[in-house]
Amino acid sequence: MLAKPINVAIVDDHTLFRKTLKNYLSEQRNVQVVIQSPDVPDLLKKLKDFPVDVVVMDIFMPKLNGYEAAILVKEAYPHIRILALSMCTDMSLLSDLLDVGVYSILSKVDEPEELIRAITCVSEGRIYRSKLLTEVMYWNMQLGIKKPVDADNISLRERDKEVIQLLWEEKSNKEIAEHLYLGIRSVEKIRQDLKDKLGVKSTVGLIKYAINNKIIKVTSSSYSYFY
Repeated sequence: MLAKPINVAIVDDHTLFRKTLKNYLSEQRNVQVVIQSPDVPDLLKKLKDFPVDVVVMDIFMPKLNGYEAAILVKEAYPHIRILALSMCTDMSLLSDLLDVGVYSILSKVDEPEELIRAITCVSEGRIYRSKLLTEVMYWNMQLGIKKPVDADNISLRERDKEVIQLLWEEKSNKEIAEHLYLGIRSVEKIRQDLKDKLGVKSTVGLIKYAINNKIIKVTSSSYSYFY
């Protein structure tokens, strides 16, 4: 039995890039492009009629930037996973983008095959640990080292820390539940409770907090390409 195709929306104001990407994705067995939009207002209008699992979105567009766009999409359609595309190297801007609910960031110079892997991964509710995403996390960790540690850091239970570590390892709710001998609904509740407790809006926001506060065990191999 064939798996249900992943419904994808592409949002990019460059017509040639958008249509070329649409043609490439349409050739993939498990991907179905149901929306092409030049900007976010057009996307939001079309989302009323076409169900979408993943939005592949340029972070620099007319009318709204990626940060504002992600907030609008997540508020209107919280179930949709956002995958950002960027040529930007501003770590502060990319870091802010991760706080509003995107599941990963890919560079437009990455290989097309990586985009397919990322779409598949985020469609299952997992973060995709791309090179650019990991670079932003590394930047956050270095920034955290330079800043004094907040004395009011919130203490987390060991189970909470285990869940965040597994999220960093790109595990789905089902995989986390099996690893910790919990129900899927229990894992979902732990994730939401963590977001509420830490005041973050997204899974990647949890990861950022955990890295900055040395909760996640980051191995040297995670950042090997930076040295």
